[in-house]
Amino acid sequence: MSDAPFRRALVIKLRHHGDVLLTGPVFSTLTEAHPGIEVDALVYSDTQDMLTLHPHVHTVHTIGRDWRKLGPLAQLSRYWGLYKALKSRDYDLIVHLTDHWHGARLARLLKPRVSVAPNVKKTSARASKAWAKSFTARYPVVGGNRRHTVDIHLDALRRIGIQPTEASKPLRFVAGPDAEASVQTKLAEHGVARGGYLLIHPTSRWLFKTWPVAHVATLIDALTARGDTVVLSAAPSKAELDWIAQLKAKLARPVADLSGQLSLKELGALIAGARAFVGVDSVPMHLAAATQTPAVALFGPSGDIEWGPWRAPHRLITEPFTCRPCGQDGCGGSKVSDCLTAITPERVLAELDGLLAETGRGVSR
Repeated sequence: MSDAPFRRALVIKLRHHGDVLLTGPVFSTLTEAHPGIEVDALVYSDTQDMLTLHPHVHTVHTIGRDWRKLGPLAQLSRYWGLYKALKSRDYDLIVHLTDHWHGARLARLLKPRVSVAPNVKKTSARASKAWAKSFTARYPVVGGNRRHTVDIHLDALRRIGIQPTEASKPLRFVAGPDAEASVQTKLAEHGVARGGYLLIHPTSRWLFKTWPVAHVATLIDALTARGDTVVLSAAPSKAELDWIAQLKAKLARPVADLSGQLSLKELGALIAGARAFVGVDSVPMHLAAATQTPAVALFGPSGDIEWGPWRAPHRLITEPFTCRPCGQDGCGGSKVSDCLTAITPERVLAELDGLLAETGRGVSR
């Protein structure tokens, strides 16, 4: 690869919220390796808050997931506007982090000096050849829960001769003053102070990755019985809010509940202000890592090596089932994962107390 410094780069990640948050070290590594570089992002519009305000992200360009539902002329108008915006930036580097064809098309259209993407096989030899010819370099993807997603992202840079450092590897998330003030107000309405609560976000958009309601209730009751302040959060989807309603019905004592009331920036601010976080493989768990909030993370069918908390204080809890991580929607497609059900509340409480003691955040109150 050329040793000439890069002036502008575009990093493309068209996936879900957690995937986008985990691209942060790519921006930091490029900024460190090429002082003065401007690094832009291209993501889906609903995920942009994962990167906005990041100190090493210059501009966030977006694609609407709903564009595909528009008529041909409306779609053309949207994509033409995006193309013009990207073309005006005159990128000399494109880093494409998925197998989405948008990245290949843009690499061909924008013609950067260097472009790198994952080395993937497409549905036919012809498609695979077209994919390979779209980029100047391709990096191998190590799958099978053997390498963390952040390191897989950074492999794109390693492939073109840019090595990350310890300083460039951590995640970053900036909630911003408006989100922080809003969360302070919401907590005050419940009589809760920043830094004085444990945040439990027990749900995931994929409920088969969620710990049983009864287990979460037992854990919360043990915490509140000894005087800990617990705050609940969850996404605003009906499925998750119904799950939270079932949980609250089982609790011996009420807790502060901000489920469904927070933007992504506010959720990040809420997590950043907690003594510790307890949850499953989900976006909030990654937000905890990005804000350096100690986290207890429960993993069932998903891969803990590939998706666990990145470079932050944590306890990662799994059960030694030989079938995990299977990536399936519950055992036998039942939406219930035995490897999660087997994790006991007593074990989670012990791991949480160990983490609190280790990080100097106490074991109660």
